This record gives sequence, structure tokens and C-alpha cells, in this order.
Amino acid sequence: MELSDLWKTALSEIELSVGRASFVTWFKDTAIIDADNGRIMVSVPNGFAKEWLQNKYNKFILRAIRNLNPEIKEVGFTIGKPQLAAVRTDRPIQIKKRLMDISEDSSLASEFELKDMNINPETNLNPKYTFDSFVVGSFNELAHAAAQSVVKQSGHVYNPLFIYGGVGLGKTHLIQSIGNELIKQNPKVKVKYVSSEKFMGEIVEALKNQEMNQLKEKYRTCDLLIMDDIQFMAKTEKMQEEFFHTFNALYESNKQIVISSDRPPAAIATLEDRLKSRFEGGMIADIGEPDYETKLTILKLKAEKKGVSIQPEILEYVAQTIKSNIRELEGALNRIILTSKMSNLPPSLEDVKKTLNQVIYAPRKFATPKKIIKAVADFYEISEKEIINRSRKKGVVKPRQVAMYLLRDELKCSFPFIGEKLGRKDHTTAIHAYKKIVDEIKTNLNLEEEIKLIKEKVYTS
Repeated sequence: MELSDLWKTALSEIELSVGRASFVTWFKDTAIIDADNGRIMVSVPNGFAKEWLQNKYNKFILRAIRNLNPEIKEVGFTIGKPQLAAVRTDRPIQIKKRLMDISEDSSLASEFELKDMNINPETNLNPKYTFDSFVVGSFNELAHAAAQSVVKQSGHVYNPLFIYGGVGLGKTHLIQSIGNELIKQNPKVKVKYVSSEKFMGEIVEALKNQEMNQLKEKYRTCDLLIMDDIQFMAKTEKMQEEFFHTFNALYESNKQIVISSDRPPAAIATLEDRLKSRFEGGMIADIGEPDYETKLTILKLKAEKKGVSIQPEILEYVAQTIKSNIRELEGALNRIILTSKMSNLPPSLEDVKKTLNQVIYAPRKFATPKKIIKAVADFYEISEKEIINRSRKKGVVKPRQVAMYLLRDELKCSFPFIGEKLGRKDHTTAIHAYKKIVDEIKTNLNLEEEIKLIKEKVYTS
């Protein structure tokens, strides 16, 4: 298999792990340019992308490559444009036989194309994200209705529109649909879509090159600004400051702002109060997990779009079995289609069960007290030391109580152990914290969502 085919295949797996917005931001214009002695070299477009991929996504890349070739032990990165790089093809990589056939089948290889490389370079929008292809159910109907209202009265209703929900539930699809629909109605409208990670990268580059005025002009002249995954912005004071002024400039000009996050504004611990206040002054809508009927509808539509005929009982089995999110649902469907094309046979229910066995029955990563404490600290943007020590700071008490709750609920730790582990507290303090969180979850939907996200982090990190 050519190195380019290897990379396309790996990218299809990486996207499921890192999320679509981050995938487009960091994996565009990348390629494998060399492979030798168990090490591959990946070309990236700039130094910032190199640092980000090396520090944050290295393990996802290595895992995806090793699934194709277990002999690969290391991934390196170098700056350069893929189309100009001298790609080495003199050392053929030994890929598993089942994947060798992919490069010989153009229709099958198309399944592994870098899906989002047709994005509009001016707006950063992907044209495939439309309201027509967005499946509406009880779990997302409020967010969908709000998004359509924004299109009808951009800048004058629900401004800003803040949409939040867990990973892979369709936030990026919905917010980009707003931009695509506005442009469809008025091609002259100025729309910018950007993930907070990319926005942070642009600020770093602008500061380094003394081009902040150009960056301000780029975003403050928009008719619609769409900011994805804004929770990452809370980690950087300079980024929050710049977005605050951009937000004000657009808002005062009646320009529309659309924001997405994995949690509501109040739950983003280090987000400045002035930004929280502005976000909460608009419309906040959540996207929950899809029900069985919606998942089945999504599967039918995606299979139809891919031109594949799959028996109803197979789609029903997948909809019942994949419990998590829409992205994993689509990943399961892609696996079924790939296996079917490779065998040149229509998928049977038994074949599908075997194909998805690795996904459905993959061993759940186990939790430990250390992993729970780290996940809680990361989520609330405080240090692990603050949770463990006796600090009574207002911003630490709640995270410590959540950690106590999770240690009890997930690991069944004894209350004396929990109290000793977190601040050397008496066991009655741990009991009080556990009961407090249990009671509050019943009425506080935001807290319930926060704990759910923390659990996801515990079992996926």
C-alpha cells in the first residue's frame, strides 16, 4: 500500500477519536512522507500544528497506524507541505492483507478520503453540513429550532446562540448548518467558522508576527461568527480577552454570534465572568443523546447516502447496540460497509455482530482514584494538589465534593478512605459530600451533565 493510502486509512480512525472540529483544524494538509525501521514521518503545514499533534494527538495517530501495521513503534513530525514533500515510496510498508485490497478498489478507497477537505477556505464551513441532513429528535429539537430562528432573524434573536452537549452528538453539524443556510440565502453575507483551538493558534501567530490588527479585522467584520468548542478558550487569558472584545464589537453591530461547547457557560470553571454573563444573555440550548428511533433514522439516511442497501434487522441491531453518540454510530456503519465491500458479499446479521464485536465489547478502561481526581481537576481547571489538600477555596469545594461522589459511586471506596484521600477529612465529611451531590443531581441538570462528562474523561483517557 502507498503511504498516502495508509495515511487516509489511519485518518478515518483518528477522526472518530479526536472529533470532527479538531480533526479538520489539525490534520488538514498532513501526510506521511517516510517510513523506515518502525518509524513514520508525518509532514505538517506549520510549527504550531507540529507542536499540537506531537503533544496532544500523538497517541491517537500511533494507535491508528499500529492497527494497520503493528511494526510501527514511533511517529515523528516535520514541517512541510505534503504536495511538495518528497514522499518515500521505495520502502513498501507491510499492511495487513485485508487492507492491501483497499488501494485496488477505488470505490472502497473513497471511504477513507479525508472527508472535510472540501471546506470553504474563506468561511471554513463544510458544505455537507446542512439542515436537510440534520436528523431532528426530542434530544435536539430545541437547539434545532433556535438555529433556524437565528437564520431567519440573524443578529436580532437569540444572540448569542450557545449550544452545548457531549462529544459526537451533532453540535458542529448544527452550527455550521446555520452558516451554510445564511450563505445560501444571501451569498454576500460574511461568515466565519473557527474552532477555539484554531483561534488560539491564530492569536499566537498574530502576536509573534505583530499582525493582531489584521486578525481583529478578520473576525470583527463578520456578519456571523461561529466559534466551536469554546471550553478550550477558558485555558488562556489572552484568548478570552481578545474574544471578549470581538464579541462586543459584533454584538453592538447586531452581528450574529453562535457558540458551541461540551458544557453550559456556568460549568466552564475558568471562563471569565464577563464572558459567562454575555453568553447567558442569549439563548442556551442543549443537545442530548439520541433515542433508538432517531439512531435508526440516522443509520437509514447515512446508508442511503452512501448508496448501500442494508437489511432493516441489521440497522436495528446497530441502533440498539451502539449506546454512545452519533459519531460512533456512523463509525459502526462504516465498518459494516467496509467489511461488506472487502468480502464482496451483502452483510449478514451474524457478520455484523462479529464486525462490531471489537467496538461493542471492547474492555472498558478501568477507573482508579488517581484517574478520577485528575479528571475532576482537569474539568474544573484546578490542580490535583488543590483537591487533595485542605484548601477551602470556593472554587475547590465543589470539585472536591464531586471527586468524593465519584470515588464512592464508581469505585465503591469506603468513606474513611475517601476522606483520608481528599484533604485528610473525617469520614462524615465524605458522607456529607456524597449525599449532597446525590441530592443535587436530581434537580440540577447542569451538574448531572458535568459528572457525565467527567466520567467520559475517566474511561477514555
